[in-house]
Amino acid sequence: MEASRSQEPILDAKSQLVDFQWKLGMAVSSDSCRSLKYPYVAVMLKVADHSGQVKNKSFEMTIPQFQNFYRQFKDIAAIIETV
Repeated sequence: MEASRSQEPILDAKSQLVDFQWKLGMAVSSDSCRSLKYPYVAVMLKVADHSGQVKNKSFEMTIPQFQNFYRQFKDIAAIIETV
């Protein structure tokens, strides 16, 4: 359920994060499995490139991946506050 590594990067050094939304979901079944009960976080981003064009990006993460992602953002915010 995570983004493919062969796709273009979500953000690069010239991109600007415009909007960030997330929602918690539960995969309950699939074509190959009748009962998954698999929680995940769906992330939706709006990203402006260097020309100002806004693109929507989305990907899914497991709960532990999202918790790590959240911790990293908190660490970044703390560093930015000291600048």
